[in-house]
Amino acid sequence: MADRYRVVTHVVLGLCLGLGYAALTQTQGHGSADTNKESKMNGHASGSFEIKMVRQPIADEEAKTISVRMTSDKQFQGDLEGTSTGEMLGVFTAVKDSAGYVAMERVSGKLKGRTGTFVLQHSSTMARGTQQQSIVVVPDSGTDQLAGLAGSMTIRITDGKHFYEFDYTLPEKAVN
Repeated sequence: MADRYRVVTHVVLGLCLGLGYAALTQTQGHGSADTNKESKMNGHASGSFEIKMVRQPIADEEAKTISVRMTSDKQFQGDLEGTSTGEMLGVFTAVKDSAGYVAMERVSGKLKGRTGTFVLQHSSTMARGTQQQSIVVVPDSGTDQLAGLAGSMTIRITDGKHFYEFDYTLPEKAVN
């Protein structure tokens, strides 16, 4: 059992770093359809971040469906300056390199000079080593000057360092 636990932990960390919090292949979608005719600006933000992930306990009953639970703390630098906290749930199958995870992450900071908070939703799968992932802004989760924010993020690792690319739309008029 201890060996399986160690293997599961290794695979989950690989997924988190290789998919969710690290090297990202493609994003899908940009939030909900915009029914408001308010003037929007398209933006792109990029930079780096540091991440700390901590494994959390799983109750025996939860272990029937959840392989791992982790929390994350990030520090963003670049066009997005701030912090985030998140929680991730992961599941592994009996097939090597096949798994999935979901995560929710609340970001607080400044996006190209506009302050507020927003929530990112992560969803990833790995089928025999082939990765697919989506990281999108939860619709209507933006607050303060980031109210109305929509978009998607990609994450990659180069030489052990984490980087993000964030394509977004935001109402042109800042909320005060």
